[in-house]
Amino acid sequence: MGSSQGTPSISDSHLVARKLTPAVQFGLIAGPFLSMIDSNVVNVALPVIMSDFHSSLSDVQWILSGYLLALAAILVSSAYFSKRFGAGRVYFLSLIGFTGASALCALAPSLGFLIGARVLQGAVGALLVPLAMDMLLGREGAARSISPVFGIVLFLAPALGPTVGGFLIAIAGWPAIFLINVPIGIVSAVLVSRSLSVLPVRSNKPPRFDVVGSLVLADGLVLTLYGASEGPLVGWLSSESWPYWTSGPVLLVVYALWAIRRADPAVSLKLLRHRQTALALAVTSVAAVVLFAVLFLIPVFMEEIQGVSAMITGLTLLPQGVVTGVGTLLGEKLSRTWKTRPISFVGMSTLTGTTALLLTVDIHTPFWLIATILSGRGLALGLTIQPLLYATIGNLTGGEVPDGNTLFNVLERLGGSVGISLLATFFQLSEQNYVSAVLSQNGISIQGSGSGLTSSVLSSLPASLVSQLAGAAVHGFHDTVLLLTLLSLLGVLMSLGLRGRPVPARSDGWSEKKVREDRVGVL
Repeated sequence: MGSSQGTPSISDSHLVARKLTPAVQFGLIAGPFLSMIDSNVVNVALPVIMSDFHSSLSDVQWILSGYLLALAAILVSSAYFSKRFGAGRVYFLSLIGFTGASALCALAPSLGFLIGARVLQGAVGALLVPLAMDMLLGREGAARSISPVFGIVLFLAPALGPTVGGFLIAIAGWPAIFLINVPIGIVSAVLVSRSLSVLPVRSNKPPRFDVVGSLVLADGLVLTLYGASEGPLVGWLSSESWPYWTSGPVLLVVYALWAIRRADPAVSLKLLRHRQTALALAVTSVAAVVLFAVLFLIPVFMEEIQGVSAMITGLTLLPQGVVTGVGTLLGEKLSRTWKTRPISFVGMSTLTGTTALLLTVDIHTPFWLIATILSGRGLALGLTIQPLLYATIGNLTGGEVPDGNTLFNVLERLGGSVGISLLATFFQLSEQNYVSAVLSQNGISIQGSGSGLTSSVLSSLPASLVSQLAGAAVHGFHDTVLLLTLLSLLGVLMSLGLRGRPVPARSDGWSEKKVREDRVGVL
């Protein structure tokens, strides 16, 4: 388990994490936080950017799509870069690149330049999350030194993006949403640079770059995500959508067949031979879909159905992320004495119950009550996610950890994006059916896309009918929440198959022999 010339290697990871100071941990957490916020912070800026550059929405939309697709394309290579050049070094360079690309976005003189800068930002930022996980969570004993801040990052960032974006745009214009990354990125890079000597360097036997596998996996992921994002907008059977969401999964299957026959694939799937790793990844994917789907549904419900402002919506989402940190701390403490199964079962059961509480929400529900329900979900997610991350990596060797982190992020992207797209379509169809039924009962027929209920149309309808339509929209929301509750219940049942406990740190009696014995016991 030693390293050459006294420098920590991938196999020395349990020693590395224990040397990371709080300042360095901040530097490793800041990168993923900025990257995850930038995945959706642009949403609130699109109308302003469209006006400033006198462009159409279809053109401006590529500011968001280009970032996400570039991120997905490069994400699949994170395991190789970690093994070949070392997670610490690559993370540092990625953070510098992300900071520079953010500055370019803020200074963009044209829409084309901005889109190009966003593509660059997504490409260099793709490595930040898996590499930070690799160094913070992907090590025997590492999690014992991690604060609950990482748990907050995983769940607060998506909720914080629109709130921060709206605030910055209001006081300084859209360039501010990119410019704010620069000072944070510089400070984080300085902190990380001071500890490069104790961060992982390249593997003693770095693998060859899997060109074919990387291209097939990247193309499959990009096409699937693009098709899924377009489906709810243009229709799943539209020629602008179905060729992508059909060909993408085919390429993913092709990659799976390729990877199981290759010694050093872009992302190893052999780690799924660990039943506990595969099951933990599956439960984590379910939890991610349930989380991000609600983060999509609540803003739509509050702003379009309840009619509240985007700022109130953002404030409603904020407590969930903070409480998630408390849940993460509790989950970390419980994992020292409890096994993975009871912790995950309690967490997923609580998540199911609190998600079901959203069925009580209607057009008159105050935002503080919605925030309370979401906070209960945050506590459940925090309690669940850390033990699940431990279960994911606990049965992996040091060389498999980068692949595990990459696969975790790929599944999260796929599950989150595809799941949200399908649920968005379900919500739209359910809402339209209820609205159409109300209109039909009142002898009203409205032509056009969707329900056809624009603000001008609504203003011409009687108040009693508008109230009925709002109730119909609430029914569509409840149907979608019920579907999410059933999905979360599936996660509860899956959690019953988890066994064993997280691998303890050396200070808790860690030894290679004990790890091997524990692995045999849980397989």
